[in-house]
Amino acid sequence: MKYIDLHCDALTKTEGVFQVTREKLKEGGCLLQCFAAFIEGTENRFARTAALAETFQAMCRLEGYNVVRSFSDLRADRINAMFTVEEGGAVEGSIEKLEALYACGARMLTLTWNYPNEIGYPNFPDYDAVLMRAPQGGIRGSGSPYLRETVLGLTPFGFEAVERMQQLGMIVDVSHGSDALFSDVAALSKASGRPFVASHSGAAAIRPWARNLTDSQIRTLADCGGVTGLPFCAAFLSEDVHAEGQKRALLAHAAHIVETGGEDVLAIGSDFDGIPRNAYMTGAQKMPLLLEEFSALFGARVAEKIASGNALRVFREALR
Repeated sequence: MKYIDLHCDALTKTEGVFQVTREKLKEGGCLLQCFAAFIEGTENRFARTAALAETFQAMCRLEGYNVVRSFSDLRADRINAMFTVEEGGAVEGSIEKLEALYACGARMLTLTWNYPNEIGYPNFPDYDAVLMRAPQGGIRGSGSPYLRETVLGLTPFGFEAVERMQQLGMIVDVSHGSDALFSDVAALSKASGRPFVASHSGAAAIRPWARNLTDSQIRTLADCGGVTGLPFCAAFLSEDVHAEGQKRALLAHAAHIVETGGEDVLAIGSDFDGIPRNAYMTGAQKMPLLLEEFSALFGARVAEKIASGNALRVFREALR
């Protein structure tokens, strides 16, 4: 069974054992891997992201990945690769720079990471050293994994940026975003008829970390035709970090998301190479094990949708 992974950080990983390599993607049966340009800090964000776009192209040439910029680019006989960006601060508050990243091949943008930027505000905030960037009264705490931001969402520029992304055909990703940001994006999605995604977010009902989606958010995402990518970050899944505990947690998150939002809302969003080693899902080569569990739990038809079908539908509707 082929799979699509909406998020990994292998493009910006520099050392250690990689969870995503060409050999592991081939062994795992990957149809398409999204490679995120992760940008941290406040200096030269756009320039560093543009440089990573060139790094992505060089990697694809070296590894033989097929680059996907539109739905028609997908090749069933190749490992496909898509360039994405994690942290909307990469556009530095400029629509022109957003358009330039699209021209560089970026086809998905995670609007925020763990601190506020020109586009909006996160859940699970890490506001240390960026307090001056948030409006007065905008700080709800510092770094709590259970802290959900319900007031601060998209900025005025953020609304403009999301609307332009939808026009261009760049997928809007709300993982890391605040609850208020999620609601703002959902309203824009309903108005435009364009789906959005949470590329790597689990179920808050199973593990109440602020990086996971509430039941209401899962239903809203489904209503908008979007998907959430099941992440493999052990801390977001369960207190039990052992292999069997993580397996049970992944199946519990998957079952709850499907029960809550329906069979069209769940996809894969590993976060490989941006997370510590998961004792059960140690790398892309292990994906067949999880997909077999999904087949046993949901049946082969639904497992295929989770593995690739739901993400393919979003790509077909959102990419131009």
